[in-house]
Amino acid sequence: MKKLFLIILVCIFTPSLFAQQAFSSLEEQMTGKEFNATGLDKLTPDELAALNEWIRGRSLATLDEAKPASPTGSGDGRGFENQRISDMDRAPITSRIVGKFTGWDGQTTFKLENGMIWEQADKDKFYIREVENPVVTIEPGAFKTWRLSVEGYASVCRVERIQ
Repeated sequence: MKKLFLIILVCIFTPSLFAQQAFSSLEEQMTGKEFNATGLDKLTPDELAALNEWIRGRSLATLDEAKPASPTGSGDGRGFENQRISDMDRAPITSRIVGKFTGWDGQTTFKLENGMIWEQADKDKFYIREVENPVVTIEPGAFKTWRLSVEGYASVCRVERIQ
C-alpha cells in the first residue's frame, strides 16, 4: 500500500516539477557538433526562433524565466543570455584583468577593469608566468558563447559573464 501511495505522489508532482524548469532552446541543449550534425546551423535566426517556439509550445517546461536586460542595471549587457543571437552586439570586448594573472585552471574568475566579471566555462588549463593587469579580448563565438584570450598568448578559453 505504501508503494502505491508513493507512486501516486510521484505521478502527481513530477509534471509540476518539469513545468517549473525554464525552457532551454536547442542551442543551449546541444553541443556545437550536434547542432551542426543535425543541420540546424543552416537555419536563419528567425527560422531557429520559430522552431524553438514550436518546441516550447509542445513541451511541459513552458515557463521562461524573466531575465533583466542587464543584471548590472545599466551599461554593457553583452555576455548575458538575455537576447536572441541576431540581436546581440557582436563586437569584441577589450579590457584588462585587474591585478596579477597566472593563467586559468578550469574554474577561474576574471575581473576586468571595465567592471565586468567573467568565469571560465570549460575545464581547460593554461599557465603562464605571473603578469600584472594583462590586456584581454573577449569575442563572441557560436551559439551565445564567448572566448577570452590574453594579449601575447595563443590560448583561448570559453567564458560566461556573471556580472
